[in-house]
Amino acid sequence: MKKLSLASIAGSFICVCMCLSSVTWAQTTRAQSSADVDLNARLKETEANPRLLEAAHKTGAKVASFCANCHGEGGNSATPETPNLAGQNTSYLLEQLRQFVDGRRKNPFMEGMIRALNADEKIGVVLYYASKDVTYKPSANALLATKGQDYYNKICFRCHGDQGRGNESIARIAGQNPVYLNTTLKRYRDGSALRKDPLMAANTKTMTDADIDAVVAYVSSLK
Repeated sequence: MKKLSLASIAGSFICVCMCLSSVTWAQTTRAQSSADVDLNARLKETEANPRLLEAAHKTGAKVASFCANCHGEGGNSATPETPNLAGQNTSYLLEQLRQFVDGRRKNPFMEGMIRALNADEKIGVVLYYASKDVTYKPSANALLATKGQDYYNKICFRCHGDQGRGNESIARIAGQNPVYLNTTLKRYRDGSALRKDPLMAANTKTMTDADIDAVVAYVSSLK
C-alpha cells in the first residue's frame, strides 16, 4: 500500500476545508442576496397566487426534508422536546424564523440553518408546514385534561382561541407535543432567557407546575 506523505495529507485537508468554506460562503451569499425582501408581503403575494403557491410548496418540501430529522415528516415531531410544526400559522412561523436569525430565540443549530435560507425557501417551508395536519393524541388522563380545560377557558383562550389555534401573531398550540409545551410554559413563567414575551410572562407568572401539567394535558389533545 502506498504511503501518503505528511505534506500530501495536509494538502488534502486544506483542499477539503476550502471546499466546505466555499459551500458555506455560497449559502450565506445566496441568503444575504434576499435579506432585504419584505417576507410578509412575499407571503401574502404567494398565498394569493396559485402558481406561486404551488412552486412555494415544492420548494418548502425540499427544505423540510432537512428539517424532518428533528421536526419529523410533515412537521409531526417524534421527539418529545421538539415542537410540531404541522398546521402552524404561516405568519407566526415566519416571525419565528426572524427571531432565530436576529437572536431573540436562542438555538445555534436553528440559527445556522435558517440563515442559510433565501426568501423563497423561507416562504416555501412556512407554507409547506402550515398545509400539513398535526397528529394529535387524546389525553391519557381525562380528569387532568378537564382541569386544564377549566384553566384554559379562563385565561389562555383570550389569545390562543377557543380551540387553541391562535392567529397570525399567536401560535397554534392545539396538538402540540406535551413535553415541549410544558418546557416552554415553564420558561415563560420562570423568566428564562430562551423564551421572552411580556404577555406570556404575565399570564404564566402565577401558574403552578400542576396548572401547567393540566393545561398541557388539555391543549395537546386538541385537534
